[in-house]
Amino acid sequence: MSVLIVGSVALDSVTTPFGEVKDILGGSATHASYSASFYSPINLVGIVGSDFPSEYVDLLKERQISLDGLQIVDGKTFRWSGYYEYDMNQAYSLSTELNVFSTFHPVIPEQYRSTEYVFLANIDPELQLDVLRQMDKPQFVALDTMNYWIQNKKDELLKVISKVDMVLLNDAESRQLCNTPNLIKAARQVLSMGPKIVIIKKGEHGALLITSDFIFSAPAFPMEMIHDPTGAGDTFAGGFIGYLASMKDINEVNLRRAMITGSCMASFNVEDFSLNRLRRLTQEDIHGRYREFQELSHFDPLEGMGE
Repeated sequence: MSVLIVGSVALDSVTTPFGEVKDILGGSATHASYSASFYSPINLVGIVGSDFPSEYVDLLKERQISLDGLQIVDGKTFRWSGYYEYDMNQAYSLSTELNVFSTFHPVIPEQYRSTEYVFLANIDPELQLDVLRQMDKPQFVALDTMNYWIQNKKDELLKVISKVDMVLLNDAESRQLCNTPNLIKAARQVLSMGPKIVIIKKGEHGALLITSDFIFSAPAFPMEMIHDPTGAGDTFAGGFIGYLASMKDINEVNLRRAMITGSCMASFNVEDFSLNRLRRLTQEDIHGRYREFQELSHFDPLEGMGE
């Protein structure tokens, strides 16, 4: 099944202890779409300026990502610059230039409106609601957000949360949204708002998937070298929903597999800047790392305790 992904397409300038790059391809929709394209056909909706390099358009098309919903308008593309210190979980923003993204109003092409799976990446919740109004009853909708919307547009965010099937939050966002330090309690609160699934991302400490029936804890892959964590959360989300859409059945087994698939994709993403590592990625690489995740989390039944 195909996946519709709506979010930002950006040019990033990033400095880490391991290098510095300028005006590289970034954005939530970019990372999610590229990751998801390894598993399902992708329809991307976003906006860029007339300065957006054609080579980046070609890069997305190489993955068979449909760009009929990518608006190219006069002006400058959304730009973000920032840096990381040795604690790679914390990004420090130097500048955020919304440019044409400040006027973004998603227009869903007619041929996209029947898309079965939808990922609403991190954008204004009012725009997320507008996307849902344009869709023809998708089978599964996932939503991501950020602390800014929780603080400044909470009512609108709660409205869109009530209309989706899955919500992704990081640990700080879940505590902020639900006003509790406990992540499981926070997830239970979000479930009570309407979604059936909550994923709480914990960076280098993995991720939790919580439903009313079960909890699954996925580890993060133990990386020896992280070059750039920018976009890792979106890459995780893309891998998750791309895999889930390919299976055409939302059950516990496939949700657990999707969690590990998303974690695999995120672990590759951080190995290089922008999409550089994903560009070199093969199905053999993915399958190999998935097996490594299996070994990483495997343990045998308890013995010698009076059983």
